[in-house]
Amino acid sequence: MPLQSPEVYIKKNIAAVQEYSILAGTAIADIFTPPHYWADVFTQMDSIGVGSMPIIVLTGFFTGCVLALQSATALTEFGAISMTGSLVSLSMVKELGPVLTGLMVSGRNAAGMASEIGSMKVTEQLDAMRALGTDPVRKLVTPRIMATIFMLFFLTIIADALGIAGGALMSVSLLGLNANTYLHDSYRGLVHGDIVQGLTKPLFSGFIISTVGCYFGMKTTGGTQGVGRATTQAVVVSSVAIIIVDLLVTRAMIGIFGS
Repeated sequence: MPLQSPEVYIKKNIAAVQEYSILAGTAIADIFTPPHYWADVFTQMDSIGVGSMPIIVLTGFFTGCVLALQSATALTEFGAISMTGSLVSLSMVKELGPVLTGLMVSGRNAAGMASEIGSMKVTEQLDAMRALGTDPVRKLVTPRIMATIFMLFFLTIIADALGIAGGALMSVSLLGLNANTYLHDSYRGLVHGDIVQGLTKPLFSGFIISTVGCYFGMKTTGGTQGVGRATTQAVVVSSVAIIIVDLLVTRAMIGIFGS
């Protein structure tokens, strides 16, 4: 990779942010105006939602298992092992469930979007769509945004539930806790603000995953090597953005709900 002066590097990145913002804004505006490609939306829902189920199920369940074991080790020192259920539910619903789900879907689908659209770009299929009077943003980007946001919301709920279930399995089978007590503490440990915070984050994560993946796909250059670079950049940028936005949303929610 050739060296660039700081001025060129800064200008290049500012231009990239501008192009990304224009693409995201255009795709959002297309949601509210016809025509709508509902067949593409449902196809993406199946690919993103159903296709991501196995990895989300495994990630959520085993994260809950590990969280219960680690929490019990620390809580035992204070004689508060009975609080394991509350700690697991709070951690999964408010933080680990939304973030891990977003990262897993990002690794799977942001890369897929970038590679799919990038392949279409280098083979001039996007130019062919424009020549036939079809807007590539409306046809390719908008359905992916709608599908990712919608499905990531429910994938996060599944990850939260399975994480709590995994914690219950470890707590009952290895730690000797009562199942009813664990589930009761898990339920009582959550308040309205916790659930709102946990279910707000996937909306932002879904938007980031879909827009970043499509952006790098549509900006692909350089043939097959360019597709590989776009795929890598999409995963890295979307993962970092998810973590940064998670911090910002958490701070905002603490300011609103106080916890």
